[in-house]
Amino acid sequence: MKPATAAAKLDVYLPATPAEFQESVISREELAALQADPPAWLTELRRNGPHPRSVVAARLRVSTSGLARAGLTGPVTTAEIEALQADPPAWLLHERRTLVEVRREEKRLAERAAQHPQG
Repeated sequence: MKPATAAAKLDVYLPATPAEFQESVISREELAALQADPPAWLTELRRNGPHPRSVVAARLRVSTSGLARAGLTGPVTTAEIEALQADPPAWLLHERRTLVEVRREEKRLAERAAQHPQG
């Protein structure tokens, strides 16, 4: 698989990975080995970042769209995530509420669809 696909599956930011990872094709077996026994560089990236948007969004409990609306479009480190969590700005609190509302509505619609199947 392409390095970008492997990086996404490993939840790491591709430009922060070693050059040999970025320049190679990764087999499924190699990916499984990286997941089962991560090398030091992978452990370090997962611990301290920089992290891809999907990881940042999950750790901050917001959507990736919420990050974009807030202007956070690039990678973010663990220290930056922790600082945002320690003293959440207004945008973060708003985006968390928005995500809760969206999930609540998705659940309501799924329950409604289950009760009234089309058919």
